[in-house]
Amino acid sequence: MMEVLVVDDEELVRKSLAQTLEIEGADVVTAANGREALAHIHTGWAGVVVTDINMPVMDGMALLREIRLIDADLPVIMLTGHGDVSIAVDAMRQGAYDFLEKPFSTDVLLETVQRAQEKRLLTLENRRLRQEVEVQSRPGPRIIGNHPDIRKLRDTLNHVKDTPADVLINGETGCGKELVARYLHTHSKRSSKAFVAINCGAIPENLIESELFGHEAGAFTGAGKKRVGKFQYANGGTLFLDEIESMPMVLQIKMLRVLEERKVEPLGSNQQIPLDIRIIAATKVDLKELSDKGEFRLDLYYRLNVVQVHIPPLRDRREDVPILFEHFVWAAANRYGGSEVPALTSAMRQQLMAHDWPGNVRELRNLAECFVLLGPERAFDSALRTEAGSGGRISLAEQVSRYEEMLIREVLTRHQGRLKDAQEEMGLGRKTLYEKMKKYGLDKQTFKGLSADDVASLQ
Repeated sequence: MMEVLVVDDEELVRKSLAQTLEIEGADVVTAANGREALAHIHTGWAGVVVTDINMPVMDGMALLREIRLIDADLPVIMLTGHGDVSIAVDAMRQGAYDFLEKPFSTDVLLETVQRAQEKRLLTLENRRLRQEVEVQSRPGPRIIGNHPDIRKLRDTLNHVKDTPADVLINGETGCGKELVARYLHTHSKRSSKAFVAINCGAIPENLIESELFGHEAGAFTGAGKKRVGKFQYANGGTLFLDEIESMPMVLQIKMLRVLEERKVEPLGSNQQIPLDIRIIAATKVDLKELSDKGEFRLDLYYRLNVVQVHIPPLRDRREDVPILFEHFVWAAANRYGGSEVPALTSAMRQQLMAHDWPGNVRELRNLAECFVLLGPERAFDSALRTEAGSGGRISLAEQVSRYEEMLIREVLTRHQGRLKDAQEEMGLGRKTLYEKMKKYGLDKQTFKGLSADDVASLQ
């Protein structure tokens, strides 16, 4: 849909131009002078400005100069009287997109606006691509995905990254909880300090207290020398506690005290060490449910749950599978000495989209490495022959249904939930589109406000 800002001090002219453009489906905003028009202009606005030259308060030339300061690539079409042609030519030199000499035909106006709109959209797309390339080239972990939940995840992390708030990450096994924790650390002002990860479920219960808090020499049998605990070692940085649900109940009491006081006391010591630290905890279960069952301290749950982020399983964001797979393939090729990257066929892409990915991103990464090392046929035959636990092939109808849902999601995301534009691109009737959205549980409100600049960078 075209977006047009019409600026003219004559009310009848404004209304006439707006009506002409609206009949062609444009979204039109009007202003009586340049100063009024500037309230609608901002960097990244996807529209076109159509403005008269001679106006009170702020004329068209002054408006053009101000717009160029805000966004030099925003198309401005100047409307001129017969005696203003030389001024319009000067405006072109100063960056105006085009000028129309009055009187002009409706067709000429629409054609010019359409060309300007196409140029504007191309400019914004090129900006997005440049930004994406810039993000891709940054060192450190990156979070891939265009799914709304992944966008929301990135927004939340970027919003809290420089605050001292502790974070609770919830997600299934293989979703990338440690990756999210490292992303938060690496992109925060704590990045120059240590990132310390510990799996609470992998350390024997009788050792985990010493691992976390440290101990003095002789604190217990076998403690032959002083040991710095993970809390102290991560001081100034980030401590990542994976599988927090596995932490023994008796240790949870001490953990709560450390989180509240931001001090740690090593075993066998009477001195408390102040901590400047962020705690990121991760779990694959619902800690609130565990708390209700008496299997996890409720007060610790609330203390950890200052900011909670959820990583959706891969089966719930299938549209992200191809770009994730492509990234893992290239990463594997580089890791294994510049191996030649095999081509991904349409049939293979459909298999990727149809699989349920019980192992989530970890399973997908393993497939990509197998794809590079052993070739496409062996990788796909061994890994994707059957759905995990089903013992048989997924039906054609289910594959088609999943692929259709992915396509509808992509189109709705691209058009920010505008159903009319989505209908036109897919060639669907309004009723048909509504029925399919209902079938897949899609709400147009979910896709509103998602700009191309939100496209995810690779991990």
